[in-house]
Amino acid sequence: MVRQLGTPRHEALRRLLKEKRKNAGISQAELGLRLGWSQRTIGKIETGEKRVTAVEMIEIGEALDFDPAAALRRVAKAAKR
Repeated sequence: MVRQLGTPRHEALRRLLKEKRKNAGISQAELGLRLGWSQRTIGKIETGEKRVTAVEMIEIGEALDFDPAAALRRVAKAAKR
C-alpha cells in the first residue's frame, strides 16, 4: 500500500481543508457539530493524522459550502509544484 499521510498531496489537502474552515469563520468544534464528528477528528484531519475519504470530502464540502471536486483539482495541481 502506498504511504499517503505526509505526502505532498496529503499535506496540500489538509492545508486546504483548514483554510476552507478558517475562511468560513468557524471553529473545529463547530465544524464537528455540523458533521456529527468530534472536534478531535477535525483536528486530526487538519494536522495530517487522519486521511479523508471521498465521502468525508463531500460532507466537509457541504458543511463548508465549497465544491469538493474543484478543491481536489486544486490539491492535485499544488502537489505537482
